[in-house]
Amino acid sequence: MALPIEDYALVGDRRSGALVGRNGSVDWLCLPRFDSPACFAGLLGTDDHGHWQLCPVAEYDVRRRYLDASAVLETTFTTATGEVTLTDAMPQGDGRADLVRRVTGVRGTVWMRHEWRVRLDYGAILPWVRRQTVDGEDVITATGGPDRLVLRGPRLPRADDHRHVDEFDVTEGDVLTFSTTWLPSYAPLDGIGASDDQIEASVHESTRWSAHCRADVPRVEVVRRSLLTLRLLTDEQSGGIVAAPTTSLPEDPGGERNWDYRYCWLRDAALTIGALIRAGHVDEAQLWRGWLLRAVAGDPDDLQIMYAVDGRRRLTEETLPHLPGYAGSTPVRIGNGAALQRQLDVLGEVMVALEQTRQATGHADRDAWAVQRALVGNLAENWHRKDHGLWEIRGPQQRFTHSQAMVWAAFDRAVRAVEEFDLDGPVDEWRRLRDKVRNEVLTHGFDAERNTFVQFYGSTEVDAALLVLPQIGIVAGDDPRMLGTIEAVERDLLRDGLLLRYRTETGVDGLAGDEHPFLACSFWLVSAYAGAGRLDDATALFERLCDLTNDVGLLSEEYDPAGKRMVGNFPQAFSHLALVHAAFDLEAARTSNPVRRA
Repeated sequence: MALPIEDYALVGDRRSGALVGRNGSVDWLCLPRFDSPACFAGLLGTDDHGHWQLCPVAEYDVRRRYLDASAVLETTFTTATGEVTLTDAMPQGDGRADLVRRVTGVRGTVWMRHEWRVRLDYGAILPWVRRQTVDGEDVITATGGPDRLVLRGPRLPRADDHRHVDEFDVTEGDVLTFSTTWLPSYAPLDGIGASDDQIEASVHESTRWSAHCRADVPRVEVVRRSLLTLRLLTDEQSGGIVAAPTTSLPEDPGGERNWDYRYCWLRDAALTIGALIRAGHVDEAQLWRGWLLRAVAGDPDDLQIMYAVDGRRRLTEETLPHLPGYAGSTPVRIGNGAALQRQLDVLGEVMVALEQTRQATGHADRDAWAVQRALVGNLAENWHRKDHGLWEIRGPQQRFTHSQAMVWAAFDRAVRAVEEFDLDGPVDEWRRLRDKVRNEVLTHGFDAERNTFVQFYGSTEVDAALLVLPQIGIVAGDDPRMLGTIEAVERDLLRDGLLLRYRTETGVDGLAGDEHPFLACSFWLVSAYAGAGRLDDATALFERLCDLTNDVGLLSEEYDPAGKRMVGNFPQAFSHLALVHAAFDLEAARTSNPVRRA
């Protein structure tokens, strides 16, 4: 049975990621990629939909940590008779898709239980399981359709009603290493061995990377864990950045707000790049820029708001009725129909990220600029249209104020590219459009009577996305209009001190049910407070939000303050990137530096 979301930790190889519970159970793992079908899908159902568990048979206490600044997880189980550690890692750069689990006896003797229950295609397929000898070693293979999983280890569990279970004792000094490796079902089985050296190598590589992160921010260890998490969600080969490694963890438990986040949103990826650059990591920006150019290649009219990890465009949304869903939340969805929406803000975030890359590297890529120029040219013809907004509403399209502000940012960064990097383009036309859009935003996106920006033109509602307007430079953080907007957002959207995206009861999103405070929005409020000079409020909220991370420093999409639980897909890139930006914005305000992104 699935645990509370906050009881999971992520291990990954920058191609995929596994969620490991405090009970030693791997309840979610898609192989070989983030968006591949899950082979362990118990997170969205029961143990019979697939899981891999190593834990003591007797009652135990548990504590967890990541080893140094890595994605290698160590879980310590303490029983009445002894103590063992379970070390989980997905080795990076080994050319395989595998999960390595090492059990080490620390003191005394602990009787352990091992269950390996593979269910392919999101728990729908019971595989053909058999014992085989490979390179002189006994292994267990689970095969179905295109997939094969291979279990190696010193103690292989026996078959028991389509489960594979074993019990064994671990005494002080014992070290038992198990691994599960994915292969195409037609591939040979030789040469799949794993070693403890892979675990140590993974720790060393991640720790070395983290050492180059800037340390001049509040709650630096929380910030570094967020940066490491963002890196884990970046495919090391293609450069695609997924929003989360999971699908259908509900925004409203028991409701229908369940979405597949295992794809690359241009917006989320662009904001992630901004966070990494601010922290001193430029290589990832270069990798993502290459992914972007490949993904959006072609007619600008065909630009999507999201793509698969490899740049694939077709993300057809469907439901999986055989899965009962996390906490009974249905439907369970794979694919995402929002890929076909019009979201005008996306190009603004992309243009900001590409400008940040130019500023960080000191040079402009002419091929990258050719794509940007074509996209801005297309925007010049379509910027005035209604859209679905950054929250991907499934109700009527509107002229969302945030979307139009990001349109302004797209034209503004295009103008800067010409002025500062001597790139070619119709700069006079872009300046004209930039001024026109800003004038519209300040006129039609602002309610003078209430002294606040509004969710969309003609609306009286507010939206947390309005808080980012100073961060893109369309209005100053201490402008009276922004001060009024902050007050309106506090008045209408704060719930138990945390921020909702918008009021769902207005029906703007076309969905039933409610949702909980959105963590990224709450971090946006930190940045808004900092820009408005409310440093005490910014600091207090930032500290509270950092304290909401789980025991290993991870955040979900939303948080239920009444139930004191995490909600939504996990871990969520949007939450972690907003944490990083908020930390830098807060530090900039404290040191009287301008609070800006580019």
